[in-house]
Amino acid sequence: QVHFVESGGGLVQIGGSLRLSCAASGFTAMYAMSWYRQVPGKERELVAALATVGDSRTDYADSVKGRFTISGDNAKNTVYLQMNNLKPEDTAVYYCNAITDMGHFWGQGTQVTVSS
Repeated sequence: QVHFVESGGGLVQIGGSLRLSCAASGFTAMYAMSWYRQVPGKERELVAALATVGDSRTDYADSVKGRFTISGDNAKNTVYLQMNNLKPEDTAVYYCNAITDMGHFWGQGTQVTVSS
């Protein structure tokens, strides 16, 4: 079973920054790690993705381009999400996702709240 440790969520003011981290374990090979977010009543949406093999390609939702940066440390099987210039619409539960040789897994989620 893949195990996640997520951290870094919290309450921040508009324009502030947070850094989320997600460490994964319990697998042999990791192919990609991503961050998704979800607010009540809406579908979970992709925020940013990182390929952990090959060219380490990244992908971002249009709403976060230029403000969020995803990065990874393959030696630690950890992915980070640096979030800058946060807006109220970024408020959500953020979930780490991993695609591994054992399948597709989700972290437990961490709350991010952006207030004025």
